[in-house]
Amino acid sequence: GRRTQLLKGLPATTTVEENAAAGVSVYTFNVTVSPLSSEGVAILPTIVNSNPLTEAFDIESKGDLEYRVVTTGNPVLDYETMPKRFDLQIFVEDTTGRTDLNVLTVQVTDKNERPVFRGNMAIQTVTIYVLEGTPPECIYQVDAADPENAELKYSLLPAPVPFVVLESGAIFSTKEFDYEKDPHCYFLNITVTDPEGLNSTKTVNINIININDERPYFTTKQRIYRIPEEQSPGTVVANITAKDPDDENSPSRLFYSIQSSDRYFSINPSTGVLQVAGRIDRDVLPLQLHPNVSVIIRVEDSPSDGHASEMEITIIIDDINDNSPECNPSTFRKEANENMTAGTFLLDLRNYCKDIDVNPSNNQFNFIGLSGFGSNNFALESTGSGRLVMTGSIDLEDPANLGVEVYSLTVRVQDIAYPNYSNIIYIYIRIKPVNEFFPVFSNLSYEFNVSEIAKVGSSIGRVNARDKDWPPSVITYSIVAGGSTRVYTNIFWISPTKGDVKILARLDYETTQKHILTVQASDQEKTATVSVTVNVLEVNDEEPVCSPNFYSFQIPVSTAVGTNINGFRIECQDRDSDPRSFRYFINEGNMNNHFTFSPSAGSNTSRLILASSFDYESGLDKNWIYRLHVYITDDNLLSARDRTTHLIKTGTVTLSIRVIPNPTTVIATTPGFTVVTKRENLYSELAWYVPFIITLGSLLLLGLLAYLGFLLATWVRTRCPPAGKADGTPLINAPEKKKSKKEVVVTMTKLNTVFDGEARDPVTGKMYEFNTRSGARRWKRSSETLQPVPAMQVTSSTTNNGDQGTERAEAPSRRELSEKRKEPTAETKTAVKPSAGQLETPGPRLQKQNEESEDRGLSSPAPQGR
Repeated sequence: GRRTQLLKGLPATTTVEENAAAGVSVYTFNVTVSPLSSEGVAILPTIVNSNPLTEAFDIESKGDLEYRVVTTGNPVLDYETMPKRFDLQIFVEDTTGRTDLNVLTVQVTDKNERPVFRGNMAIQTVTIYVLEGTPPECIYQVDAADPENAELKYSLLPAPVPFVVLESGAIFSTKEFDYEKDPHCYFLNITVTDPEGLNSTKTVNINIININDERPYFTTKQRIYRIPEEQSPGTVVANITAKDPDDENSPSRLFYSIQSSDRYFSINPSTGVLQVAGRIDRDVLPLQLHPNVSVIIRVEDSPSDGHASEMEITIIIDDINDNSPECNPSTFRKEANENMTAGTFLLDLRNYCKDIDVNPSNNQFNFIGLSGFGSNNFALESTGSGRLVMTGSIDLEDPANLGVEVYSLTVRVQDIAYPNYSNIIYIYIRIKPVNEFFPVFSNLSYEFNVSEIAKVGSSIGRVNARDKDWPPSVITYSIVAGGSTRVYTNIFWISPTKGDVKILARLDYETTQKHILTVQASDQEKTATVSVTVNVLEVNDEEPVCSPNFYSFQIPVSTAVGTNINGFRIECQDRDSDPRSFRYFINEGNMNNHFTFSPSAGSNTSRLILASSFDYESGLDKNWIYRLHVYITDDNLLSARDRTTHLIKTGTVTLSIRVIPNPTTVIATTPGFTVVTKRENLYSELAWYVPFIITLGSLLLLGLLAYLGFLLATWVRTRCPPAGKADGTPLINAPEKKKSKKEVVVTMTKLNTVFDGEARDPVTGKMYEFNTRSGARRWKRSSETLQPVPAMQVTSSTTNNGDQGTERAEAPSRRELSEKRKEPTAETKTAVKPSAGQLETPGPRLQKQNEESEDRGLSSPAPQGR
């Protein structure tokens, strides 16, 4: 729009006082509009910008196009902290589009303000504490400021107080206060005034603090107290009181405590009431010997760093009858043989009971009230003695006592003194039975029948024995005679506890038809025997055995029907069957039924008969070899019905028959003929020991071979020492054995070896020198200086540290050489042969010792090659 003078009265400059409240009018101006603008202004006068920026001013309408600039109060204008001039740009636009923008300059003027307190006095009433006896001094510094930074003056009211305030605002005390004479509190009104008379006032509260300068004292005069033992915790023993001179006009604030280490009593720290804190038992140590308890009581007028006084009191603990008699043990178990005589002494209860009360009048007791099951058989000699005796003998076999082994008794042990505490003693008396009777079998003899095919382990019967002793004795059974065979010492076994008789091996009626056993019953002390007859019942358990059981023969093809083939017959036997009980039939191989046996039943012998002729020409017969399996059963005498229920045994015979053709017979192929002999090993139960002996022998043989291998390894290790030890230099040169000459090329190295120790050889008794680091050693010579020991150069890097440690441990002492000997530098020699003259020539005994020392590895180890 077009810029036109619309703001009447602007630009202009005006002032406003600091701290002006919100809504204070700062400046008034008018807006002139064009006559063409019938509706006034489109945009009301607005502060569009200010320099500096602020929101402290706003424009309000007064009506009729008159407006005024007012303060907003946010923020409040402050001459001291805010800018002192603000340039406000005011914009207006009328309805015709004309605009105007002018500046109103507002200057902030200073206003005198009241002084203000700072610090604690600005937000609260300050309380100052002054100890009595403190000399005059500065007690507080007032902090105040004037917004215009003018100088301030301080004053204080009321005037007649022992305090002054200086121009700097420091409050001083003017005297030394006495808490007991002076007021305990002062209220001071501190006023601060600026040069124009504006002021501010705050209150300061000054408290005078009492100083603890007096020692409290006890007002209780009693020093000895007496109480009975076993008082409950909290029981009051004494009320200890004290006073503090500092608190004469008011209740004393004192603190009580027990200084001595005491577990029996405690004191209330505020009231001084002394009371029981724990159990007080006069009957145990230390009160048992020292019943007087000394307690040191301390009273203080402050929990710490105050004045204190102490007082010792004595408390005497009196014994009361508070313990019942105790017996250890409280349960007794005694044994008595049956049939013991009356008056037999069993137990003295007084030896096990006591009352721990200290006072003799409280620890006396009696034994009363013997009761319980069977108590009529026992009695106490007297109430005071506690001796328990029998009143009569007890027979366990008596029907009145039958089944009774233990008598349960109770005895009461009771205090003589009131309140007559008591305890119960339990006594269990076991009547020990006496073995008076022999075992008696239920039968005079026993007879059992058992089948010969009964399984091993089967029970064949039971014997039973008892004796009249009570409680019933444990009877054990054993077979003491009978029941042996040629193979077994006893084929019967009897259960030791139940008396069941069982078989351990198979019975054979054909060998033994009856066994007579002697069975013994024992109750561990007494024994009885009985005869047991075992009848073996016959059972068809034997197979028919025929001879021969295998046969091979040839017959012509033209053999006539009815011919006894080759005169062959079999003869059979059965140990448990009649000869007439045999039946013969061919089970397998009888093609076209050419063969049969006659008679087929009722005889123990039978012949092989040709039942029908051979017919090879028509092709009816094709087999030229017949292998017949003949079965022989022993059921001929049984009916068809009995054969389904009875045990039937079968024997077998194998026959091989070759049919020989006539010379004129044309045979396309000549069949081969093979005789097969079959042998079968059958394991017998009677030969159980065979695998056992074979296994045991194998284990023993393996153990022997392992032991021989161990001995061989030990011998090889002894004769062939490990590499690295064989090249050691021996302490003693043994004479060389004659050996075939060999060209030996070795490398010898001289080392700068220092022998810094010496020891005595335990074998020869001679002194030798050794090196403590490498373990090298040599014989000591009194006429020669120490020389380095030649050692063979080795390529192995293994060092037997264990051997070196052993050698060093064997050396009884070491000495340091007085000076270090210089050794020639190492040099290499080839084709060196050991010189026998380098060491002493030992005698036969030394030679043997040298060999032994070599075997033990005593020679010096060769140093490692570098």
